[in-house]
Amino acid sequence: MHISFAVFADAANLSQEGKLNVLGVFDAVQVAGLPTIHPRTHFIVRLKANGDDVGSHKLSFRWLSPLDEELWSSSGEMNVAPAPNPVFEVDLPIIAVVDLPLNRAGQYTMQVTLDDEPTAAARLFVNGPAASPMVGGAPNGMVS
Repeated sequence: MHISFAVFADAANLSQEGKLNVLGVFDAVQVAGLPTIHPRTHFIVRLKANGDDVGSHKLSFRWLSPLDEELWSSSGEMNVAPAPNPVFEVDLPIIAVVDLPLNRAGQYTMQVTLDDEPTAAARLFVNGPAASPMVGGAPNGMVS
């Protein structure tokens, strides 16, 4: 089993036909203040499995701050059933809707672990509020 991609997006769903729809992929956000929460972030992982992957597997996510502090984690078990046609790979899309805690500006990482092996990482750069410029001692930050 392998991960073909792991991304952050504004929204995602599975169609009636089983197609994965992903809308608004991003890798950076601007926030008005810190600390904060980036609400309802869709984290999408597309797993691909073949006949050798039948059985139980453990999938874990770890959300790490720019200082490698773990701010959130989740794990679970999934069972891969035999594919109808063993010649082809099977798509196993995972859509996690998460409120991401953000405690400082910088690069965050969502680590994906499959069967206790680090398998993928998605990075998100967080820009915090800009410092107010003081030009010529003007406290209101006016620049001409």
